[in-house]
Amino acid sequence: MISRLTSRFCAHSLSRYLQSKRWLSVGTVNLFEHKVEFSGRNYLKISGGKYARFTDGCAVVSLGDTSVMATTVSKSLKPSSTNFLPLTVDYRQKAAAAGRIPTNYLRRELSVSEHEILTSRLIDRSLRPLFPSTYCFDTQVMCNLLAVDGVNHPDILSINAASTALALSDIPWNGPVGAVRVGFCDNNLIVNPTRRELSNSELNLVVVSAAHNLVVMLEGSANNVLQQDMLKAIKFGVKECQHVVNGINILQKEYGKPKREYETKNSDDTDGNLEIAINSICEIKLREIFTNTSHDKTSRDVAVRDVKTEVIEKLKSNFESLNFDLCSIIFDKICKKIFRSLIFENNTRCDGRKFDELRNISCEVDLYKPLHGSALFQRGQTQVFCTVALDSLDSALKLDPMTILTNGINEKNFFLHYEFPPYATNEIGRLNPFMRREIGHGALAERGIRPIVPENFPFTIRLTSEVLESNGSSSMASVCGGSLALMDAGVPISQPAAGVAIGLITEYDQDDTLQIKDYRILTDLLGIEDYLGDMDFKLAGTKRGITAVQADIKIPGLPLKIVMEAIQAATDAKKDIINIMNETIKSSRKPQKDNWPVTEKLDVPVHKRGKLMGPGGINLKRILLDTGAQITSDMETGSFTMFAPNRESLNEAKEIVEKLMAEQAEPQLEFGAIYNAKIVEIKEIGVMVTLYPTMQPALVHNSQLDQRKINHPSALGMEVGQDIQVKYFGRDPVSGIMRLSRKVLQGPASGVTRNISSKSSTTSTE
Repeated sequence: MISRLTSRFCAHSLSRYLQSKRWLSVGTVNLFEHKVEFSGRNYLKISGGKYARFTDGCAVVSLGDTSVMATTVSKSLKPSSTNFLPLTVDYRQKAAAAGRIPTNYLRRELSVSEHEILTSRLIDRSLRPLFPSTYCFDTQVMCNLLAVDGVNHPDILSINAASTALALSDIPWNGPVGAVRVGFCDNNLIVNPTRRELSNSELNLVVVSAAHNLVVMLEGSANNVLQQDMLKAIKFGVKECQHVVNGINILQKEYGKPKREYETKNSDDTDGNLEIAINSICEIKLREIFTNTSHDKTSRDVAVRDVKTEVIEKLKSNFESLNFDLCSIIFDKICKKIFRSLIFENNTRCDGRKFDELRNISCEVDLYKPLHGSALFQRGQTQVFCTVALDSLDSALKLDPMTILTNGINEKNFFLHYEFPPYATNEIGRLNPFMRREIGHGALAERGIRPIVPENFPFTIRLTSEVLESNGSSSMASVCGGSLALMDAGVPISQPAAGVAIGLITEYDQDDTLQIKDYRILTDLLGIEDYLGDMDFKLAGTKRGITAVQADIKIPGLPLKIVMEAIQAATDAKKDIINIMNETIKSSRKPQKDNWPVTEKLDVPVHKRGKLMGPGGINLKRILLDTGAQITSDMETGSFTMFAPNRESLNEAKEIVEKLMAEQAEPQLEFGAIYNAKIVEIKEIGVMVTLYPTMQPALVHNSQLDQRKINHPSALGMEVGQDIQVKYFGRDPVSGIMRLSRKVLQGPASGVTRNISSKSSTTSTE
C-alpha cells in the first residue's frame, strides 16, 4: 500500500515538473492548418501541432503529395565563443518517403548526398539574415522529407516549413520569409513549376522574400535568358512570396509563442567605457590601414591583427579582470564600422578602385600539353587553375535514386568539381572536397557554365577548378577559367561565359532600423568587402544573357530597386570580363589537339556480335587493357561505339577488331540448300555442327533433329565426329543465329547437298 502511494506521488510530481518546463504540452497544443494560394495555379498547405511537440517549433508544408516537416531547437544557455550565430541546418530525404529501400549494403540512409547538402545551404541562406545580430546561441533546423510524389520539388517546401517553425517558436527571429520557384516556359512565368514543366523551362529561379517585398535570397540557373526576363522573374517571385508571408503571419498571431529573452555577449560593458577606450586607441590606425591602397590581402590582415594585439596589451594595464572575448567582439565591431564609413566618406574602396571598377585580369590557356584543356584565370589576388578531361559516355556521373526522383536527372555528362585548399588563404588545414562550401561553390560554377556546353557532345566532360589564391569571388573566377579551359580543349561551346560578384554597403536610418538611408554597390568584390559588407551577389552569363545567379544577403532583406541595380552592375562587368578573355582565346580551338579523344561507330553484323564480344565480353576487356580503347554497345539499337583516348589507340584497337571479325574464305550459304555437317559437340538441347571448317559451330536444336520428339541427341545415337545432313533456312533476323533442320530431310529427298569432303564446290542432286 505504501509503495503504491509513493509511486503515485512520484509520478504526479514528475508530471507537474515536466509541465512547468513546457515539455508536456501535448494536450494544450492545437492543431492548425492554413492554405496559401498562388495566382489560381496551386496552393501550399501549412499545418502543425501534431508532430514533434518537444521541439521549440515544428511545421509541415505540403504541395500536391509532397510533404516536408521542419523542426527547430535553440539552447540559449551559453552563447558561442565567437560573435557568430552557430546555426545548423540539415535537410534529409529519406528513401521511405518515395516508397523505396536504399540500395547500399545496410539498406539504410548513410552519408549525406550532394543534393541534400545543396538544399541545406539553400535553407540556411534563407533563414540566417533574419536572426538578431546579438543572438549567438546554438540553433538547429532539421527538415525531413515525409513524402514525395515525384512531381513537386521539396526544397521550396523545406524553406517555407523552416520559416513557419521559427515564426511559431519562441526563438528570436525577425521573420517570416516565403519562398517560391519561378519557371519560364513559352515566354510565360510559372510559379512552383512541376518537375516536367521545369525540364522544359528556360529558368529555374528560387526567390525568398520577407514582408514589404524585401528580397532575402536568390538562387537560380537559366538557359542564357535575357536580363529583362530575369528582372521580371524576380519581381514576379517576390510578389508570390508575399502570399506565403501573409499566411505564416496569420498563424504566428494565433499560435505563435512569445519570443524568449536572452543575454547579449557585450552586456558586461553596460556603461560603454570599454568600447570608448578601444575606439580611442585604434580608430586612427585603422583608418590609415583601410585608406592605404598599397596593402594587399595579407599585409592588410597582418596590420589589423597587429593593431588588435596592441589594443589588448594597452587595456590590460587600465582594466582589471579584462574580458578578452568581449574586447575582441568590440574591436571587430569598431573595425567594421570604420571600414564601412570610409566608403561613404571617400567614395573609394580600400584598394583604391572605383565602385564599378574591375581588378586587373590576366588569362592563360594550354599550360600543359598532356591535358585536354587547361586555363589559368587571375583576377586581382584571386587565382584559379582549371582543367578539362574528356572521357567516354560511360564515365557520366550517375545520380542516386532519390535525387533522380526529386530532380528528374539520371546522369550528367558534364560536371564541375571545385577545390579550395587551405594554402589559397595562407592557412593550414585538411583538404576535404566534401565540405558544404566546396560543394555549393562548385554547383554554382557548374550552373553558370552548363548552358553553353553542347547537349549531344560525344564525350563526358569533367571540369576541375582549383583555387590557388583567394581574395573574393573564387566561384565566379571558376566560371571564367572553366570557360577558357573548355575552349582550349576544343569543346564547341555556344559562347564564352564569365562571372562576377557584386557587394553592398548600406547605411540605415537611426530612427528606423529597417529603412536604408544610403548605400553603395561594389563591383568585383574583395574578400574583406564580402566579410564586412551586406551582400555577396554572384551573377554568371554570356554577353547575351544570364546563366546563373546567387544572392547571399546579410541584412534582413533588400528592396527590389537595389537588386535591379546589382544585376545591371553585374551585367556590365561580365561583358568587360569576356572582352578581356577574348584577347586570349575567342572561340573553341580548331583544329583539335593531338591528344583529343576520338570515338567511332562500328558496323558489326548481327551474327558476328557474339564473336566480337567473346565469352562474357572477354574480347572487349582485352582490347581495353591492351589499347585503352573502350567498346560499348547500345542495348536499344545493338550498335557498337569505340572510344579511345587518342587516334593511335583507336587504330590499334581497330586492327584487333578486324582480326577478330575476319573469317577465312567464308562461303555464302544458299537458302534452302542441303549441307553435309559434322557434329563437333553434343549438348542437352541439341548438337553443334560445322558446315565448313572455317565457319563457327551452329546449333541444331533437338526439335529439328528428328520427326519424333527427343529429349537428348543420344536417343538418336549421335556422336562427336559423325556426319549428318541439314537444310539451311537463313539466319534469325534478331539474333543472327543460323537456322538448321535435319527433320525436314526425313521425308522425300529434294534440294542440293553441299559435300564438305570435296575441296571443290561439287554439287549433287538427291
